[in-house]
Amino acid sequence: MRTEYKIFLGVALFLFGAAAVYGIYTGATAPTGGDGGESINASFEGGVEWVGTVALILSGLLCSMCGGFFWFVARRIDLRPEDREDGEIAEGAGELGFFSPGSYWPFGIALSAAVAGLGLVFWMWWLLAFGLVAVIFTACGMLFEYYSSTRQPAEH
Repeated sequence: MRTEYKIFLGVALFLFGAAAVYGIYTGATAPTGGDGGESINASFEGGVEWVGTVALILSGLLCSMCGGFFWFVARRIDLRPEDREDGEIAEGAGELGFFSPGSYWPFGIALSAAVAGLGLVFWMWWLLAFGLVAVIFTACGMLFEYYSSTRQPAEH
């Protein structure tokens, strides 16, 4: 976890620095037309471009939140093999968990999320509602796939 929190906090620092540079640069430069010094866009007379600045700040906050979580977890667990300098590849071997090899539910979730996205893009509320209901249905189907009697994982 130590590597992960260093990566996320490094990206967060970059995003905060980029937000500062972006805000200063857009505040110092005002668009002008080719002749007479008139503005290209009458609604923008210079100043900080807030959408990009806020987006960079929020992205930095999101990376900080993830990095802070990984830092918090890294303090509470022992060092993993990938966090140690003398760690070997064989130390990380073992069972990682159970992954369903033949499940079609992830495809259903992706398809229903795409339908919900199309409903949002074209603002068709009925398509959005149908897609969201389908996302909930398919997510429940994947969650309870092995709790029904039709598919049981192999006993180890």
